[in-house]
Amino acid sequence: MFCVPLTYTRPMFRSSLLTYRRLALSPSRAVRPFASSSVRKMPVSDPNAPNASGLPANETKNLKERSPEAHEEKILQAVKELYSSKPTNGTYEIYTPDAVFHDPIGIAEGVKAIREQFNGLAKLFPRADIPSFRLLENPPSVPKSKILIDQDVSYYRDPSASSPTKTVNSLLTLETNAQHQVTRHTEEWGHHRETTGEDGFLGMLNENRKKFTANFTGLFVSEEPPTQKKD
Repeated sequence: MFCVPLTYTRPMFRSSLLTYRRLALSPSRAVRPFASSSVRKMPVSDPNAPNASGLPANETKNLKERSPEAHEEKILQAVKELYSSKPTNGTYEIYTPDAVFHDPIGIAEGVKAIREQFNGLAKLFPRADIPSFRLLENPPSVPKSKILIDQDVSYYRDPSASSPTKTVNSLLTLETNAQHQVTRHTEEWGHHRETTGEDGFLGMLNENRKKFTANFTGLFVSEEPPTQKKD
């Protein structure tokens, strides 16, 4: 059980949280807060396990690139704004109010929590470049309502640095409804499957840890995008 001494102050909480986020994207390794080593290895323990697309990583990595449809343009633009640390209030209009965001760091439930996650990321990494962004073809087994994206994101702690702190390849699986809004946004590093509560006891523990991390972030991160705050 994670216990917090009553003497901790709000700045100390914030510093601790940012440290977890920074370490998770450090050049050396990905660190998962509040998790045992066995839980940390779960997403990549079976390389053939299907990721959020319903396909194994080796298949999604080899999907061909395609051109976007008209209704996808707004979603793709918003995704690029999120991952380049440039979200605006309009960026989050692609989500339904009860949308879910799931990545190796946390699970954010509801658009308010999603805003807090990406606004926090923009504060932690004020510069992020996207050297590769590929919209992928859906094989017959993947419904058209799922948008698949393969991307590389280079994160910079120092915006003026000549090289990134960390470059992360990931698969984005965006599940959409009939109104072309995103209901679920899953980010899987290296295309490897993330665990959920359906994966037995350890999966349940890992999912609840991620929800705790996301809720913890929300305590200290404003809903207002950094790019729209006034000095």
